[in-house]
Amino acid sequence: MIKIIALTNNDELISVKTIEEINEDELKWFWVDFEKPNEMEIAYLYDYFNFHPLAIEDCLQWMQRPKVDFYDGYSFFVLHAIQRETLVHMEINLFLGNKYIVTFHQDPNLPEFIEASKNLLESGIDLWEEGNTYVAYLIMDLIVDGYFPGVFNIEDKLKEYDDIMNMSYDKDQIKTLYKTRSDLMKVGRTVTSTRDLIYRILNTTHTNRFMGGKAYFADIYDHLLKISEIIDANREIASEIRDSMISLNTNKMNSVMTLLTVITTIFIPLTFIAGIYGMNFKNMPEIDHPYGYFIVLGIMILIGFLMYRWFKKKGWFDF
Repeated sequence: MIKIIALTNNDELISVKTIEEINEDELKWFWVDFEKPNEMEIAYLYDYFNFHPLAIEDCLQWMQRPKVDFYDGYSFFVLHAIQRETLVHMEINLFLGNKYIVTFHQDPNLPEFIEASKNLLESGIDLWEEGNTYVAYLIMDLIVDGYFPGVFNIEDKLKEYDDIMNMSYDKDQIKTLYKTRSDLMKVGRTVTSTRDLIYRILNTTHTNRFMGGKAYFADIYDHLLKISEIIDANREIASEIRDSMISLNTNKMNSVMTLLTVITTIFIPLTFIAGIYGMNFKNMPEIDHPYGYFIVLGIMILIGFLMYRWFKKKGWFDF
């Protein structure tokens, strides 16, 4: 599907049905959105726009890292949007020329594009006249703003581990923590690559001929810095929680091993006595004593009790 929005020379924002109906002489700029295009629609990238084959190849191959490439007359951007609930990455390709902006994506009904179209209609003629650069800013700004909910969702998951000393960790909780750390790393890689991309926009000379709105992109860069700080802080928190979980589990294991060792130590002399009287020799001094069984049993109980009291005094049962 192809959607086209254009600004006429009379400062009227219009929709154009097909690419063939675009008359560049009557337009200040136009935005062509390729949404899950078929082969016939993809052919316009070659035939109408004459984009470089390598850039088109990047559009068709999923998933490229966020980047910007500069070609003669236009710039090519690879952007990553993040689904706010599932953190699934969605690739968006963007071509920015002197009078046009072309977007290409395989995911239908992206909220960033719906919101960008809405904001474009509501922004007013002053911002329309900023040109296609303003459209690119709208899209990139909404993509970056979409990172915040996902990062905040991860932060909320980490807050569940606040009362770490009173929680008993099972395998599911440990898996959830590692999944959360993995999500942070994935989002962090995307944010870092996008931040580098915006930094190149702000500091390159390749785009000076058609980018007069660098202040807009500086605002996006500030947002990315803020997200990076939040991600770094959450990664440190996740690492501390992981280390605390390992320490607590190790301490718990040590306590169990200590308890088992104490119990085993108490039963060693009892087992020794039971072993002696289980050898079945005929000539054993106490074998015929009428109270021999009760005497030995009492001695065993006394030894076990005295050992328990001694270990208790030493603090071996204080877990």
